[in-house]
Amino acid sequence: MSTPDAGTDAARAELLRLRQSIDNMDAALIHLLAERFRITQRVGELKAEHGLPPADPEREAAQIARLRSLAEDARLDPEFAEKFLTFVVAEVVRHHEAIAARTPS
Repeated sequence: MSTPDAGTDAARAELLRLRQSIDNMDAALIHLLAERFRITQRVGELKAEHGLPPADPEREAAQIARLRSLAEDARLDPEFAEKFLTFVVAEVVRHHEAIAARTPS
């Protein structure tokens, strides 16, 4: 049975440090998404109160273009950024539809 050498120990320590950073970033992402959804909740309430449609395809298209550009600048795959935003927007629209359904007209 072989024993780990100093290089392996250093690699494990670095791996632990990197994973802790990833865990911190994941927590930050969750908190940012929660805040985003709190804001979009209010958007959905305003839309429902004023009879506006739950979805805004023009804004969604502009946001996708904007985030694709931001992704390119950040050297993140724009296709991934678009898929992520599309997923988030679909959930927001679902929430807006639910708000509209329970808001008296």
